[in-house]
Amino acid sequence: MVGIAFIEKMLTLDEAKRYRLVTCGEESHLAYNRVALTDYFQHRSVEKLYLNQVEWYTQQDPEHFLFHTGERVTSLNTVAHSVTTSKGRNISYDYCVLATGSESTLPPYVSSVKAERAQGIFVYRNISDLDKILSYSEQEHVRGGRAVVVGGGLIGLEAAKAVFDLETISEVVIINRQVFPLSRQLDGEGGEIVLRRIEAMGVRVLTRTSVKDIITSDGVLTGLSLSDDRYLKAEMVIHAIGITPRDDLARQAGLKCVEKGGIVINDLLQTSAQDVYAIGECASWKDNTYGLIAPGVEMADILSFNFTQVETGLGGFKPRVMNMPDLSTKLKLMGVDVASFGDYFADKRSTRGVLTSKVAVAEPLTRDKAQKAIDAKPTAWQISPLGSTPGNRVKEGEVAINTVTTDMKHGSRRAALDGPIECLTYRDPFSCVYKKYIFTADGKYLLGGMMVGDTSDYVKLVSLVKKKKELEEPPSKFIIGSGSKGPDDGADLDDDTQICSCHATGVTTLSDLKAKTKIGTGCGGCVPLATNIFKAEMKKAGHAVSNHLCPHFGMARQELFSIVKIRKLKTFPEIMEAAGVKKDSLGCEICKPAIGSILSSLYNELVIAPVHHANQDTNDKYLANIQRNGTFSVVPRVAGGEITPDKLIVLGKVANKYNLYTKITGGQRIDLFGANKQDLPDIWEELVAAGFESGHAYGKALRTVKSCVGTTWCRYGIGDSVGMAIHLEERYKGIRSPHKIKGGVSGCVRECAEAQSKDFGLIATDKGWNIFIAGNGGSNPRHATLFAKDVPPSKVFRILDRFLMYYIHTADKLMRTARWVEQFNGGIERLKAILLDDELGVCADLEREMGELIGSYADEWKAVVNDPARRRQFRQFVNTDERRPQTEVIKERGQERPADWPKQLPPAKLGESVIVTPKSEWEWRKLATVNDLMPTDDATTSAAVKYGDSQLAIFHIPRRGYFATQQMCPHKRAFVLDHGIVGDDLDGNLYVSCPLHKRNFRLTDGKCLNDEDFSIIPFDVKQEGDNLLVLLPDSGNLDAVIGTSKWMVKQATAEVSSRGGEGIEIAGVGMGPPESGSTCTGGQSLCSGGNASLDW
Repeated sequence: MVGIAFIEKMLTLDEAKRYRLVTCGEESHLAYNRVALTDYFQHRSVEKLYLNQVEWYTQQDPEHFLFHTGERVTSLNTVAHSVTTSKGRNISYDYCVLATGSESTLPPYVSSVKAERAQGIFVYRNISDLDKILSYSEQEHVRGGRAVVVGGGLIGLEAAKAVFDLETISEVVIINRQVFPLSRQLDGEGGEIVLRRIEAMGVRVLTRTSVKDIITSDGVLTGLSLSDDRYLKAEMVIHAIGITPRDDLARQAGLKCVEKGGIVINDLLQTSAQDVYAIGECASWKDNTYGLIAPGVEMADILSFNFTQVETGLGGFKPRVMNMPDLSTKLKLMGVDVASFGDYFADKRSTRGVLTSKVAVAEPLTRDKAQKAIDAKPTAWQISPLGSTPGNRVKEGEVAINTVTTDMKHGSRRAALDGPIECLTYRDPFSCVYKKYIFTADGKYLLGGMMVGDTSDYVKLVSLVKKKKELEEPPSKFIIGSGSKGPDDGADLDDDTQICSCHATGVTTLSDLKAKTKIGTGCGGCVPLATNIFKAEMKKAGHAVSNHLCPHFGMARQELFSIVKIRKLKTFPEIMEAAGVKKDSLGCEICKPAIGSILSSLYNELVIAPVHHANQDTNDKYLANIQRNGTFSVVPRVAGGEITPDKLIVLGKVANKYNLYTKITGGQRIDLFGANKQDLPDIWEELVAAGFESGHAYGKALRTVKSCVGTTWCRYGIGDSVGMAIHLEERYKGIRSPHKIKGGVSGCVRECAEAQSKDFGLIATDKGWNIFIAGNGGSNPRHATLFAKDVPPSKVFRILDRFLMYYIHTADKLMRTARWVEQFNGGIERLKAILLDDELGVCADLEREMGELIGSYADEWKAVVNDPARRRQFRQFVNTDERRPQTEVIKERGQERPADWPKQLPPAKLGESVIVTPKSEWEWRKLATVNDLMPTDDATTSAAVKYGDSQLAIFHIPRRGYFATQQMCPHKRAFVLDHGIVGDDLDGNLYVSCPLHKRNFRLTDGKCLNDEDFSIIPFDVKQEGDNLLVLLPDSGNLDAVIGTSKWMVKQATAEVSSRGGEGIEIAGVGMGPPESGSTCTGGQSLCSGGNASLDW
């Protein structure tokens, strides 16, 4: 992690491209997040741990950065300035940076030979270790056995939690020679609470003992001999007793190393060899090595700065030196939040040393030298340590890096910081919360502390300790807290407080947070706070935080909802004229679906009616979820998860007939994938005839109400969860809302339906139902909040009616109920006052409106299959019945699915210039009729046509005419542009938004408005009578550029790309379409054009 952090910082800072970075990593994987290793046991996908995906590496300039995986450096020649690798490669260097990390320490009783030969002995350090543990745990003699973890520190508890979650391991035992776990982060009282929480999980902890020897039989672990002469049977042992710096390469090269391990470095991170540096866990600075990520990233930051900023064409900067790193940590171990910060053991030491920093100077950089540095080999910065005597002065032309002279006005503060201390503790054994904060004797300064169970104030307290800032509140306030509820918006933090210490970066704008920092790649816990801090700081600075729906509407969704409701507006043009910034605008991919949702929430008219069809995103437009190959999924409603055998048989027959891939969803229903658009009406005709209805998996609407079997079958059931779930799902089916809604009903407190992770959930009690609201899973999960207790069944509907209708009224676009409640003014208690106590007198109106909405329900698919005109909207091409597959199909586990997308694809800028035939020789060719596009005066329409092997999209825009483009979006080679929303900006530029990832292409010239790496080819269209003619070259020349066969995604391409994770050597990325047989190694991420507001 430290190595990739250094590379990223170098790539960012080295704007002059003075350095060429060549990196060798011995693991076959790309750089991954070791902090999240335990998560690997759950998903077992190393790609999910990658700090940067494969496409990031392929996007780098090969003259600037080369990355070799699965290749270990075997020797370092400091005289020849070269290294030799395990693949026989000899690489010369100007500067060498060692970031070899560390390896798990093995105890004396486990020799290297025994560790290799004996089965069942493991360490917990990297992906390879975890794969070995997982593989071994599946062996027959291990299944149901006991795993022993030796070590009760951070890594030990991580390892224990990982094996505890394995179904093949029945018992986990931790051996800790100390009295309590985490003895390097906590004192006895804090450690005792952690110990109790661990034991409450069912994990045994043996304290004040250690392993004396490993017992094996025929080379297989059978048990452990303990220091107290006990014998402990074990099928597996994982050692997590510490780490040893990997300094063998440095030792072989003759670099100075510490006897106990570690490459000696000075304040500038230089080793004893010229031009060789060391960073991270392999480095020993002032006889200290650091196993935490933050000090290593700080080293990477210092070194990259000194390489790139000390000598620049714009002038020189003072070099940075290493100072005592911050060792504060905040982790979740064995389900327990634990944090320590500052000098958290200050009370255990009799004296506390005063930290001092060395003083050093940089030789001045002349203008001539700076200019020559651009073309010449960069030279290392020159440092001369100053003497340590007080009389040593900085000479003229020298720059002082750091001074430690104590200013007299701070004398009293220094005396307080160096003087006696006092501790303030809080211990709640019932909630398993423990806090100990250490203050100066006068209570004015916080020195450090530790937390168990509640770490909510961690960021704020770390900031106070780092700054040595005098406290503005009494110490007791920090223990008791302010009592505030809701998400932390950072309002009580200082302006320069660092909220994430994993990568030590700081920015000031929300748009830069993920693009220019490493938020979320260390612990991931800083993202929500960062967002809220930005909003709070903008308000503090006097800047307005815009909540406008989009550029077309200068108001929030809530305000627009009220206007539409009060004025009874029923179409998009009416709403634009009444409330839009420009009365004749078409709208955009943000406001069209949002207004479509508002209209559906108020009037529930058929979403594919001509007046509403153009407002819908692709899923709602075709009443099915679009998949990555342009096909769709079919999800019939299975209320409460209950389905008859006859209906199951129908689903199987339909899937077989149309060759659909079938999968059980997490919402207790069956998903049929791979349906061609033109087959959707026929598929649904058969399903409707069998009694199925739309499951609305495509809409921002009620999805499912999940249930356990409750009293129907379960011997523990208290309530009829299946019946209640079916009633709820039938009641709220089809209701459109700001975002999707999910429900759950559990028949007892065992909570098998996971009701507390749903937007609304019910759990049966002996007095009725407990109602929970505002839970969700996903990327930002929230546990639902208990809203009403012991509610009689007759009142459940009334409360949920009010809750859902008020959410529809007041939530922002694409806001789940969880975020709505979190940001609701007054929080959950205010909602209770409004919806339970009727404080605003609106409950009757909310119930009435929900009743009207429920009464307007009509099955959308039934309306389609019974209407020949609407069925025509599902044709693949309007000028031919020929079918054209969009992606190669492969067979896997007995079913067909589309070939994998390559992990990266090169940019593709297509235009008229790439067509061999000049435009002057193109001809008008009839490809459609006016009736094929079914134009209206109120909304845009579109259709796809086939010409040779090429696919084109034709658009009709009221009052502006007809337009045509290629059908393929070049971002992911998907033939879907006719499905996209057509919009305009405030300058009147027309564009189509790709339905997959929201790249917006201008209809007049094909330019991509939100991703400069892509463009498409537009074509002229004219109407002659009832016919639509498109100006085109001959089909052969056009097929050579945009033919379906040329661009279709194929499995062979994806397989070549997938091997990019091993032995990568970056090659240049060309522009334009790939040639036959070429490999795709560039690309973009799968975000919605960089705009999270479009993730419908």
